[in-house]
Amino acid sequence: MKYDYLIVGAGLYGSVFAYCATKHGKRCLVIDKRAHLGGNLYCDNIENINVHKYGPHIFHTSNKEVWNFVNSIVEFNRFTESPVAFYKGKAYNLPFNMNTFSQMWGVLTPEDAQIKIAEQRKEMEGKTPTNLEEQAISLVGRDIYEKLIKGYTEKQWGRKCTELPPFIIKRLPVRFVYDNNYFNDSYQGVPIGGYNKLIEGLLKGIETRTSTDFFVNRKEFENLADTIVFTGKIDEFYDYQFGKLEYRTVRFEHEILNTANYQGLAQINYTDAAIPYTRIIEHKHFESFAADVENNPKTVISREYSVEWEEGMEPYYPINDDKNQELLEKYMKLAKEESNVIFGGRLAEYKYYDMAPIVEKVLKLWK
Repeated sequence: MKYDYLIVGAGLYGSVFAYCATKHGKRCLVIDKRAHLGGNLYCDNIENINVHKYGPHIFHTSNKEVWNFVNSIVEFNRFTESPVAFYKGKAYNLPFNMNTFSQMWGVLTPEDAQIKIAEQRKEMEGKTPTNLEEQAISLVGRDIYEKLIKGYTEKQWGRKCTELPPFIIKRLPVRFVYDNNYFNDSYQGVPIGGYNKLIEGLLKGIETRTSTDFFVNRKEFENLADTIVFTGKIDEFYDYQFGKLEYRTVRFEHEILNTANYQGLAQINYTDAAIPYTRIIEHKHFESFAADVENNPKTVISREYSVEWEEGMEPYYPINDDKNQELLEKYMKLAKEESNVIFGGRLAEYKYYDMAPIVEKVLKLWK
């Protein structure tokens, strides 16, 4: 065999795996059917702004080893995710915290906010939630549900909240402090210079091939390496023999604007059902802070539309309902019988991952 590992997919899982394998003296070939490396982390540089082509990515973790690892590849900045929700002309801070409750009800103290939420939750008292709507109301009450959850969630999933299972929103972050930091993790940021710098650092000196589809020359590729690391769709690996797993996907509208600062922050969620997109991302705010945001007279925004996945689209979010879980178990049973294939990542495991758990998983695998 020419290689120890053939890594199918140059996203974060495949890139970190290739980096670790190479450090251990292994020979790797990384292939990807896209014309670029990096998977969904890939950034286009437009007007000197790193545009997150496949949606915003903020690296966050409380695992110091993981944070030190990614910073050993490229330095990360201090970006803090603090999105805002727009509903019928009003702005509300996210996640739900004292700023949100003050904007919603005019309350100023944690005690008053707790009393208000307790009043709002009474309609679900003694009831077991049977759908997402009831689950949300039982957690935060009707006002927050109607204004900040319902419209956004129905756009995101393409289904009414009363038709969605309660587990999707089992936990909602509710903070009785004035803190707009979306994540609870100890560390968060974005690579200085964009995510391409991270991927380039991970794959430095490793043989890579883009615009290369594993399935077009499968037999040839399978004979190149002792072990295959597969990060694509697990159902496709098995030729969809039990059927196709379902996804939600995202459509983007990117626009260059002749203004230095369009919305004042990286992310605004549009929770009103009448507005077709779920959010607008202004990419320069990931790397340009208050002192230098005006230095570039142009900006780039992306409107995101959540849609049903169809063949040819990028699969984003697994639909973890009973039907798809039963199908997944059949494929996973086949995967466990493989002696020379490692399945890893969002598509191969049919599981939504943040970035840090992916890195942590691969580092543990190599330990």
